[in-house]
Amino acid sequence: MSDSRKRTGADGEKRAAQYLKNCGFSIIARNWRIKSGEIDIIAHRNDTLVFFEVKTLPHGNADTLAHVLDARKQKRIVEISKRFIAINRQYSKSYIRYDVIVVDMPGMPEIYHIEDAFSELL
Repeated sequence: MSDSRKRTGADGEKRAAQYLKNCGFSIIARNWRIKSGEIDIIAHRNDTLVFFEVKTLPHGNADTLAHVLDARKQKRIVEISKRFIAINRQYSKSYIRYDVIVVDMPGMPEIYHIEDAFSELL
C-alpha cells in the first residue's frame, strides 16, 4: 500500500473516531490486530459493542464500497471480533453490532455511518 493511501486511511480513521466520540461512543481500541487481520475501531455505547470498518473513499462509489467490503472481508471481521470478545470477557454480555463508516465518498455526507451494515449470519 502506498504511503499516500496509508495517510488517507489513517486520516479517515482519525476523523471517524472523533465522529464516534461526538456521538457518545467510548473508543476501546483502534487498529486492533491479530494474526488474521485487524478491526479499525472498536467502541462501546450503552450495552452495545460495535466493531467498525472505516473506508475512506475519496474517489469511490457504492460499487467500490461493495467490492472492498465483500463477504470474505465481513467474515474476517466477524472472526476477529469473536477473538476480541474471547480475550476481553467483560464485553461478552454486550449486544454486538457491525457498522461501517464511509469517509469522503463523493455524493455522500463527509462521514456516512451505516449501522448494522452486516451481521454474523453471512
